[in-house]
Amino acid sequence: MKTLRQLLSTDDVVQIVIRLGLLALLIVWTFLIIKPFVPILTWSAVLAVAFYPAFGWLAKRLGGRPRTAAAILTLVTLGIVIGPAAWLGLSAVEGIRDIARQIGTGDFALQPAPEQIKGWPLIGPWLYDLWTEAYTNIRAALREVAPYLKPLAGMMLSFAGGAGVGTLEFLLSVFVAGFLLPYGPQLVGAIRRFLLRVVPEQSERLLELAGATIRAVSQGVIGVAIVQALLAGIGFKLAAVPTAGLLAVIVLLLSIVQIGATIVLVPVVIWIWMDKDVTTALLLTVYLVVVGLLDNILRPLVIGRGLTTPTLVILVGVIGGTLAHGIIGLFIGPIILSVAWELAAAWIRIDRATPASHVVADR
Repeated sequence: MKTLRQLLSTDDVVQIVIRLGLLALLIVWTFLIIKPFVPILTWSAVLAVAFYPAFGWLAKRLGGRPRTAAAILTLVTLGIVIGPAAWLGLSAVEGIRDIARQIGTGDFALQPAPEQIKGWPLIGPWLYDLWTEAYTNIRAALREVAPYLKPLAGMMLSFAGGAGVGTLEFLLSVFVAGFLLPYGPQLVGAIRRFLLRVVPEQSERLLELAGATIRAVSQGVIGVAIVQALLAGIGFKLAAVPTAGLLAVIVLLLSIVQIGATIVLVPVVIWIWMDKDVTTALLLTVYLVVVGLLDNILRPLVIGRGLTTPTLVILVGVIGGTLAHGIIGLFIGPIILSVAWELAAAWIRIDRATPASHVVADR
């Protein structure tokens, strides 16, 4: 039997190499051209999948007008992004820049113990002395390590500088998602045909699993975290808490990785009771307690559909996505990694079940 080398002449081999080289060049060049748009297109697809149930319901209520429904959802989402999200985002950027400046100069603006603590019964004088001693020692220690923290200040300034680009990416993603919504069935059909060629036996199951995972993570993890951070940020602003936007971003991060916002809310509530009158402090405390419990109420309603992605996978997605794609990667990172995890786990379960089914059939 003749080998492939014997069947092909030298000219044929040269032509094949040239064609493969041109194809590889075309693929690489295409990737380099679309690389800046990959995060935007990915986030647009995620938004389209997440909003598609609401889009279908709205289009039906409008008498079968998908374009009108897509336009309404796009305008509502843009209103959220441009309104409260932009407001808190700018505040967060300002807070990051202020902290970076303090780290760079070594002039840390720590808060000394408030005088009114002395008047608290039983623990007031002791707490005041402890706070004052800790304030003095920590301030001196921070001044000692300030020169070693300057690279961190540069990273924080770079992150804050990319916030403007991230905002533009968000806006563009919302527009693209609104354009994709009316073409949802056609896009799903194209993906289904692609999967039929790659995994013909399990294409439908994997497609449904990917869609369910995207909706569960985007709505139950990312969506709830965004709502909680926005509401917490509004409460921080109403209470005139310093660096309210930055604290809201920290609430967002803690909520995404499912640690919870209590770590931030408890110190803020303590500060409110020391700074505000009793009525204002009580109202803000009730509001922030409701905000803190929000994820415990909403998240199980969405994630209860069967999402089994470990918290560590979501945490790695947050960190890796942010490092790779900046602010927008903070949201698409955990979603993409969760989808990859769920699909890989499903594939492993399929491979384990297949040999067992063959054994039963043979018997």
